[in-house]
Amino acid sequence: MFPVYAFGHFIPYLHLANKLAEKGHKITFLLPKKAQKQLEPLNLFPDSIVFDTLTLPPVEGLPVGAETISDLPNVSGKVLSYSMDLLRGQIEAKVRALKPDLIFFDFVEWIPEVAKVFEIKSVSYQIVSAACLAMALAPGAELKLPQPPDYPSSKVALRGHDANLYSFSINVNQKLFVRITTGLKNCDVISIRTCEEIEGKFCNFIERHCQRKVLLSGPMFQDKSSKPLEDRWNHWLNGFESGSTVYCAFGTQFFLEKDQFQELCLGMELTGLPFLVAVKPPKGSSTIQEALPEGFEERVQGRGIVWGGWVEQPLILSHQSVGCFVSHCGSGSMWESLVSDCQIVFIPTMGDQVLTTRLLSEELEVSVKVQREDSGWFSKESLRDAIKSVMDKDSELGKVVKRNHKKLKETLVSPGFINGYADKFVEALENEVHNTKSS
Repeated sequence: MFPVYAFGHFIPYLHLANKLAEKGHKITFLLPKKAQKQLEPLNLFPDSIVFDTLTLPPVEGLPVGAETISDLPNVSGKVLSYSMDLLRGQIEAKVRALKPDLIFFDFVEWIPEVAKVFEIKSVSYQIVSAACLAMALAPGAELKLPQPPDYPSSKVALRGHDANLYSFSINVNQKLFVRITTGLKNCDVISIRTCEEIEGKFCNFIERHCQRKVLLSGPMFQDKSSKPLEDRWNHWLNGFESGSTVYCAFGTQFFLEKDQFQELCLGMELTGLPFLVAVKPPKGSSTIQEALPEGFEERVQGRGIVWGGWVEQPLILSHQSVGCFVSHCGSGSMWESLVSDCQIVFIPTMGDQVLTTRLLSEELEVSVKVQREDSGWFSKESLRDAIKSVMDKDSELGKVVKRNHKKLKETLVSPGFINGYADKFVEALENEVHNTKSS
């Protein structure tokens, strides 16, 4: 396994590794040293899943000691991709020595070439939404059309600020889009972390355009930790009524501008609700405290916390007092929100998140999106209004998204649903290997 060096990709890849190991397979997981320590607790089969560390070669613009996207000041991660390209010789040497049956990758588009040389199968395992992959593959996508002619959903199609943000992401990450689509078209097996019930028509679209079967792994969750929520958070959350607290997080890869961070804090304050915000210090600030709005801590004391460290997000979302989850709609947070009982509010920050947000808010109607101002960002009032629209008991919109979310959640957590997808996915991969060896 050779995912892009980002924790939002490492973790779902490790969930897949655990499922493969559970079925008796051995996995070599290629990753940087810093990530190994953080991922080791999630490795449920250390005898079968071997972490093999690689050091990123230096390239211009890559900070000394940087190993993952969260270490970079520039969210595009271009320099990290260039550095990962320089690992090709080491990857080839490892493939030559290990002789694996399959090699999994997502953004490193030359992996299929390496696999063909050694006569093994390459698997593009994508954790971003199928809606996003379909948009990247659609004819006309390179022209940044709001909706390519044969894209399978008019509701997910881009308009207004969503179109602007998506176009901006394409411009900043043009090479990344090319990497992903090149990998999809050249690999032996396309696989996506999604399910038919949510993104079936987008997966069918990808099959048609890439002329190959798309395998779905389902959400591919790890069983919830038996470890309880940290005492500090459990004790604090216990002080509030059931379903009253707002939890907000933006993942490990995104840094807010200071003024945007302050607007976020003030918007939370305006809701009048208890809240826990877990984000990295904004750009230009070494700590959360130094960036907070003046007088903010005193005004929200006792009901609001802004935290700059790591938190156990799934355990916080399952706490009875948490009733709303505000996030960037990153892949992991999206799935965690869907299997929670929380109302869902999204503030997408990148292209793939824009499309996934539109899928969940416009087509499935299980969430709401914070409206952006003419500046392209959101105001404290628009954040407050989005949260109140789902948290106020008399809100008609809140009732609709809660009803739709509950119905979808019942499907996702129904007995055998997630494991059934994962089992069929592994069986399909085993068949790929068996068919190759028999031929």
